[in-house]
Amino acid sequence: MAPITEQSARPLVISGPSGSGKSTLFKKLYEKYPGKFGFSISHTTRQPREGEKDGVSYYFVTREEFLKLIDENAFIEHAEFSGNMYGTSLKAVRSVGSSGKICVLDIDQQGVRSVKKTDLNPIFVFIKPPSLEILEKRLRDRNTETEESLQKRLGAAKAELEYGETPGVHDIIIVNDDLEKAFANLEEFLKSKYDL
Repeated sequence: MAPITEQSARPLVISGPSGSGKSTLFKKLYEKYPGKFGFSISHTTRQPREGEKDGVSYYFVTREEFLKLIDENAFIEHAEFSGNMYGTSLKAVRSVGSSGKICVLDIDQQGVRSVKKTDLNPIFVFIKPPSLEILEKRLRDRNTETEESLQKRLGAAKAELEYGETPGVHDIIIVNDDLEKAFANLEEFLKSKYDL
């Protein structure tokens, strides 16, 4: 089957536990294929981390604004994690797609379940850490979590891994034990799906 042309490209859903290396892999992808991929910017109620910019990293909104968007059915998917709300708007996905780029959605398992109920027909990629121990080390090395939020992330990671490894949920599962190898696997898979 011929690769999908960029005008009709299916969105690309990438999921996996926090600390699995999703952002690092996609940064490499964006650098190697400039102009091919567009990131769907999510809305969140959490506070910006150092270096994050509104409208670039996320759309940072209040809980009230977020709840209003839910009422307006603006989100394809939304979830609450560690007391913060996150959501992917249909407008953000359409905006990327209309620019001729492959829209990338970085979402959690709740989001994957929600997207599967839409007619977006995306391609699903799951990025998996080599082990929970390595994942914990990566999260601790970031130094952005309290012990309580770290434990919540690890608990969520166990659920993410269980769902992510369910047969038929994702089109491919990539174990990120070696960044270059994981990137090569991701790139080879995407070349089989898109005209890169």
